[in-house]
Amino acid sequence: MTAPRCCWLVNLGCVPYRAAWQLQRDLVVQRLVNASLPDVLLLMEHPPVYTLGTGSSKDFVRFDPDRVDVELIRTERGGEVTYHCPGQLVGYPILNLQYYRRDLHWYLRQLEAVAIDVLDNYGLRGERVPGRTGTWVDGRKLVAIGIKVRRWIAMHGFALNVCPDLSGFARIVPCGIGDRPVGSVAQFVPEASVESARPLVAAAFAGVFGVQFVSVAAQQLSVPHP
Repeated sequence: MTAPRCCWLVNLGCVPYRAAWQLQRDLVVQRLVNASLPDVLLLMEHPPVYTLGTGSSKDFVRFDPDRVDVELIRTERGGEVTYHCPGQLVGYPILNLQYYRRDLHWYLRQLEAVAIDVLDNYGLRGERVPGRTGTWVDGRKLVAIGIKVRRWIAMHGFALNVCPDLSGFARIVPCGIGDRPVGSVAQFVPEASVESARPLVAAAFAGVFGVQFVSVAAQQLSVPHP
């Protein structure tokens, strides 16, 4: 039986998006140079920010970026525009898919499986929608997913709406999907919190990907950190 792959678990607080983005890129570069380094799962929240995927259309943005106090950032991930804010738990796995499966569709489905397991722990039935990426409960999208893979090293990841203020999503067409609303765990489980979600996400991720976590502080990553 193959031993579980080591994965560093890094729990961060509320980190500015650009700082988290740079941290991911630094970790990817390290692993491109040295493929033997452990994988990493970064868990954090972000201050309010809108992000666009590499091919995202600004037609789904309903505001003038020059006239609002929230930043709009184009990144290299897949997917359309989305919104991050406190109360949303964001997970950025830095995984070397050569140790798992070199298949991007498989990887996306595995991230959905993590979300479904987490929601199940709240007594919610997470569902996939054919032809779309993410996870829904009762027609509401609770989990958005967008990734970037460079030479089979994955970055970016998933965002679980635990208990955020959802009003920020009204300024966009989230993920380019206009016929299904965005929702949160707290709409179904009022006591849900980001802190309660962290161990559920970690456990689900470890189960789906078959990794063994080692808790690591940001200062131990040996890269510039938030």
